[in-house]
Amino acid sequence: MHDEVDRLVEAWRTERPDLDVSPLLVLSRVSRLARHLDRARRAVFAEQDLESWEFDVLTALRRAGAPYELSPGRLLRATLVTSGTMTNRIDRLTAAGLVERHPDPADKRGVLVRLTDAGRTRVDAAFAALLEREHAFLDALGPADRETLGGLLRTLLVPFDTDQE
Repeated sequence: MHDEVDRLVEAWRTERPDLDVSPLLVLSRVSRLARHLDRARRAVFAEQDLESWEFDVLTALRRAGAPYELSPGRLLRATLVTSGTMTNRIDRLTAAGLVERHPDPADKRGVLVRLTDAGRTRVDAAFAALLEREHAFLDALGPADRETLGGLLRTLLVPFDTDQE
């Protein structure tokens, strides 16, 4: 079994035998898989009438647990966007009836963003559809291989995720 990465690595080994192109065997596959996954995710979100950014904000609220609310600052950290971008996103989600702003009882000047019932219904449906599509991506791997791959990818990602905290 050969894929496009095997072909490009072979070509580079012919053209540049002086270079060790072995990182391409892993990282080009990760990059290509990420592009395929991004397309699949966008398709799922479109089917659920959501944009990727809407899904990000709504899932951050959903993961927070009942009453499904977070401060805008916590949403910023969860979604890695600027405060101006987050304000715009909250405004748009509020206008769509997917979230509501409520006064923060712990901070008289603050607000909390809360998922509405409509927002919860929409994000739950989108998340279920996304998982169905993502399970299909992994069909070629058994449970043990999925666990192994997940652990190997964690090892590669931890230094980057630690830098973000």
